[in-house]
Amino acid sequence: MGRHGRTAIFFFGAIVLFFFLGGSAGAGLKITYRLKWLINMSTVGDILADGMGFFKQAGLDVEIKAGGPERDAIRELELGYADFGAASADQVILASAKGAPVVVVAQLFQANPLQWIYFKDAVRLDSPSDLKGKRIGVTFGKNDEIIMRTLLARAGITEDQVALESVRLDYTPFYKRQVDLWPVYANTQAVEIGRRLTQAGERIGFFDPGDYGVRFVANSVVTSQRLLAENPELVRRFITALMQGWRAALDPANTETAISQVRRYDPDTAVDLLRAQLEATRRLIRPEGGAPVGRIDLPAWEQTEQIMLACGQIAKPVKVAARLRSMVGE
Repeated sequence: MGRHGRTAIFFFGAIVLFFFLGGSAGAGLKITYRLKWLINMSTVGDILADGMGFFKQAGLDVEIKAGGPERDAIRELELGYADFGAASADQVILASAKGAPVVVVAQLFQANPLQWIYFKDAVRLDSPSDLKGKRIGVTFGKNDEIIMRTLLARAGITEDQVALESVRLDYTPFYKRQVDLWPVYANTQAVEIGRRLTQAGERIGFFDPGDYGVRFVANSVVTSQRLLAENPELVRRFITALMQGWRAALDPANTETAISQVRRYDPDTAVDLLRAQLEATRRLIRPEGGAPVGRIDLPAWEQTEQIMLACGQIAKPVKVAARLRSMVGE
């Protein structure tokens, strides 16, 4: 091959590399990751994957976008607005029932953070059967309603034996004891509200569905079937870097780094409260028995699907196991 031929091949290879790295020398491949909710301590591992340079080391330039009620990560995957997203199991199953080409590549929360807070001087809860006659806050149409209805059904409690009250962002009905149980997330709202009430001299308790065998899967990482099929190596690189971030979040040596990184997005939450939220988050993320961070709990996914079938959320099984493609440890 002549000198001009070798020069042309080198030039062509340089162009390919240039575009693969995102269009500028030293830049990473641009990726968009849509979260399920706002950036807070529940997303600490995602933030550390970026802030501690794990994405960059993987050759990725990841834009982490906050979620919210108007943001649907799965829908954005379908439209091509995001490459990866965070979604709960009910979102995945509902989307699958509608034919959305979504796959789960890692499971972040090993335990669902959803619990119900109550005043111990007014309510005694030793088992789900004690829910009879209670006024219970639920967010109609969301997974806390599904979980509570499952608990009631398992306890043999009919809907006319409880009062399900519509929940809003205003906690006043609970503070005024107009509602007996109020849904909170164990690693964020529960920490803040629990501390406030305890400091005011109140005795509070938390009703955890997981204690009674309801394993309804929370946030997991999703991508499109197309991206996984066409570029599995990219998916593997992203998940590897993301799990590095979550493992770092679990390490006590990184506590102060984790807090400072989250404060960039959540400056109004006090440091001592963030520290308590981080400890609570670690308990929800850490798998049992030494399993890798991000492992997919197949029985919990299958139970979630069965719960949604029983509650009429889906008309027929979606065979959710077929949507699970763990990239953890790959």
